[in-house]
Amino acid sequence: MPKPPRSTPTGRTGAVRVVELLAYPGVQLLDVTGPLQVFASANDLVAEAGGTAPYQLRVVAKGGQGATTSSGLGIATAPLPRSSAALDTLIVAGGPGVEAALSDPEIVDWVRRRAARARRVASVCTGAFLLAESHVLDGRRAATHWSVCKDLARRFPAVHVETDPIFVRDGTVWTSAGVTSGIDLALALVEEDLGRTVALAVARYLVVFLKRPGGQAQFSAALSLQSAEDQFGALHDWINAHLAGDISLPVLARQAGMSERSFSRHYLEATGLTPGRAVERLRVEQARRLLSESRLPVKRISQRCGFGSEETMRRSFLRVLAATPQDYRVRFGR
Repeated sequence: MPKPPRSTPTGRTGAVRVVELLAYPGVQLLDVTGPLQVFASANDLVAEAGGTAPYQLRVVAKGGQGATTSSGLGIATAPLPRSSAALDTLIVAGGPGVEAALSDPEIVDWVRRRAARARRVASVCTGAFLLAESHVLDGRRAATHWSVCKDLARRFPAVHVETDPIFVRDGTVWTSAGVTSGIDLALALVEEDLGRTVALAVARYLVVFLKRPGGQAQFSAALSLQSAEDQFGALHDWINAHLAGDISLPVLARQAGMSERSFSRHYLEATGLTPGRAVERLRVEQARRLLSESRLPVKRISQRCGFGSEETMRRSFLRVLAATPQDYRVRFGR
């Protein structure tokens, strides 16, 4: 691997960046260990290339007596540092225990004061709630796990919640979506610090994308539809069997045995999607399978899945997956 630059983006030659990851009882294990491993791997790769390990890593928690994660595995932690202690990057992890952390004034105040000290601040998954409670996200764009985006927006109206991105950067504040997206975010932080060469080497070592294609909507859409199987499972089966045909709102309402207005309302309540958006995502899902499993031309796939034209399918892919059909086939085709 090429040797990394000896100067940091801030011009501090040979500087070691202190990275703190906040944990607490009930924290999501991968929210902590995912980003931690990215920075640790960067340290290893830079040291192997003859450089100085760029990161000093700390997992901290109130009391410093360790924390039991939501999976039941305990992790060692250091006590919460003084607010005046040197710090480059603060990362707040998420997990089921975040609600208890939100109700602890000591933790919330520490996050607020520590964030003011840090050069940059980040959160993983529901860690965004702690940043929001500490007013770090006021007036900023932010991401969190797709299942709690609405809750974050409702509870913290000063935060501009974005539902699709894997992670969002707004100035010096970074927030990421659910669980594994903490790895994506940490890779982006390493790229900002040490350059693309080092970040790509870390991604290759960890066998992950440096920048994965698409957004979290591609995962949440299918799960949202599955959650409505009791009410609309038969309808979804019918849609999948007739993707190439007319699947307009009147046709769907008739198939469901409802008026158009009643069907639209009940369907949105059950899935979180309008019928039109659900049909689009089911068509994209079928097209994804054909692109990865067959050698059919894109034009044939667009017709078979009911898009009508390649351009219509391209627009849907960009809207749902943030990738074109051609790019998707290159990445995932046989």
